[in-house]
Amino acid sequence: MWELVAILIKIGIVVGISQGAVAYLILVERKIAAWAQDRVGPNRCGPFALLQPLADGAKMLLKEDVIPRYVTKPLYILAPMIAIIAAMIGFAVVPFGPVGPGSPSLFDTTVEFQIAPNVDIGILYVLAIGSLGVYGVILAGWSSNNKYSFLGGLRSSAQIISYEIPLGMSILGMVLISGSLDLNTIINWQDNNVWGIVVQPVGFLIFLISAFAETNRLPFDLPESEQELVGGFHTEYSAMKFGMFFLGEYLHVITVSYLTVVLFLGGWDIPFVLDQTQVGWFIALVKVGVMLAKVSLMIVFIMWVRWTLPRFRYDTLMDLAWKSLIPLALVNLLATAGVVQLWRQSWN
Repeated sequence: MWELVAILIKIGIVVGISQGAVAYLILVERKIAAWAQDRVGPNRCGPFALLQPLADGAKMLLKEDVIPRYVTKPLYILAPMIAIIAAMIGFAVVPFGPVGPGSPSLFDTTVEFQIAPNVDIGILYVLAIGSLGVYGVILAGWSSNNKYSFLGGLRSSAQIISYEIPLGMSILGMVLISGSLDLNTIINWQDNNVWGIVVQPVGFLIFLISAFAETNRLPFDLPESEQELVGGFHTEYSAMKFGMFFLGEYLHVITVSYLTVVLFLGGWDIPFVLDQTQVGWFIALVKVGVMLAKVSLMIVFIMWVRWTLPRFRYDTLMDLAWKSLIPLALVNLLATAGVVQLWRQSWN
């Protein structure tokens, strides 16, 4: 009973914080865009424009929800729901802080900073759920019965399927080295040894590029590409349905940032400062804070790239995946497997 209550409380906290974070990430991105383009950015709604996300949310809710007569209505309505649900449930296995023996206790119960702890195939779960997000984009493009939307849906399906291959292979390097698909085990391995970016620099680079493509962020935003497709797959959407696609995209950015930190940047580990032997509530909260700080820097980096690099041409985007990233990821995976095998034989 208490375990169910604890899980429900965790779900409520994660959903509440993530939705609030998404609202203010939009403000942060607008400020970064203004800085990059030598503009002022939002500065009217409240001090430092802190009320701007509330104004944007109210506008989304109060705008007229227009459903064109020619759309396939059931799938048209279902598409944004799939997009935001697929983005949300990926957080179920993400560790936000220490999980396991080092976790603090409350009322003689271990408090683990993860909604679903002890998931041995956490990476596979995240990849599987992330793959479902493409269904929302494809259904939105097809059900809109609009040529621009349909082209956006086709582009998205080709792009996400293509970049999932190098994304998965780049992760397998850390899986081989740590010997587990569990995200906590990978963090603990980095805590005991070195960060993933040190032992897998090529894997980190491939993962980062593929993650940009998976989240449809510039320079990989070909599915919506306003100069070519008006708005792409969400051209026919308005009001809160458009807002749900917006929220889904930023939630994907948060998930990708957490995965990058967990797999390659040591999670909550700070060399010579934090380690697994340190326990207690204060240390646990410090580790959660370290994790959030690293994720925040990663999100800012993703936003900075958006306003720095131009969009790829579509054939260049596909060539990058199939002719460069996939062969490079395969070579990196084979080299990692060979080194790991030799290392284990030397220890045996």
